Amino acid sequence: MSVMDLFKLDGKTAIVTGGGRGLGAQIARTFAEAGANVVVCSRKLEACEQMRDELKKMGVDSLAFRCDVANPDDVKYVVQETVNHFGSIDILVNNSGATWGAPVAEMPLEAWQKVLHVNVTGTFLMSQEVGKVMIEQQRGKIINLASIAGFGGVDPRIMDTIGYNTSKGAVMTFTKDLAVKWGPNNINVNAIAPGFFPTKMSKGLLEMGGEKIIEATPLKRLGNDGDLAGAALFLASSASDYVTGDVLSVDGGMHAQ
Repeated sequence: MSVMDLFKLDGKTAIVTGGGRGLGAQIARTFAEAGANVVVCSRKLEACEQMRDELKKMGVDSLAFRCDVANPDDVKYVVQETVNHFGSIDILVNNSGATWGAPVAEMPLEAWQKVLHVNVTGTFLMSQEVGKVMIEQQRGKIINLASIAGFGGVDPRIMDTIGYNTSKGAVMTFTKDLAVKWGPNNINVNAIAPGFFPTKMSKGLLEMGGEKIIEATPLKRLGNDGDLAGAALFLASSASDYVTGDVLSVDGGMHAQ
């Protein structure tokens, strides 16, 4: 196998949650370009259908589903329909997420619960259901979207989002523990910790603290439309077959300070 062959995803099937827009869409396009068939799902079906049509024009097969990742019935439906159509699931990207900005003393309990439910419980449910397929296959790659905000405390002038930050720290620990649990089944479980990328979710945050964020980033810029592609492809492909339980930061160097 040549070095370039290590990164090919020909014949693979991937599920990308939250794949209709933002970082999920960037990952979905990357996998399709590498040859994978891609299933995209989120609570916004229209965005997923548009992405499905775009991916099909790239020459791969694609499905789109409405899915609340914190709803076990939705998760089971997406996984079963994917297996029915493609016969296997080789890659899962847990990208769907929620956030809520508020000072800690003013954080509504309902907001805290929603963020943890989507970001942590949703990651667990998708991994659990897809994992059943991967265990039977004795192979698979799971990639969880964490955040550099999960490594520790964050200046509230940049991110006053304690629920989100807590959830991403939990995703990192979940990633490491699941990698240990499922390693014997030849399932690689890793996480990507993005820095700051312009997305719909981050729009308000960047409007308020964008200058501070760029100043705190060694590369002195935000992430762009292609900056996550290489990391995602590496963790989804044969190039990372001996990498598991890792959290790969894609943040312009912010975590190094």
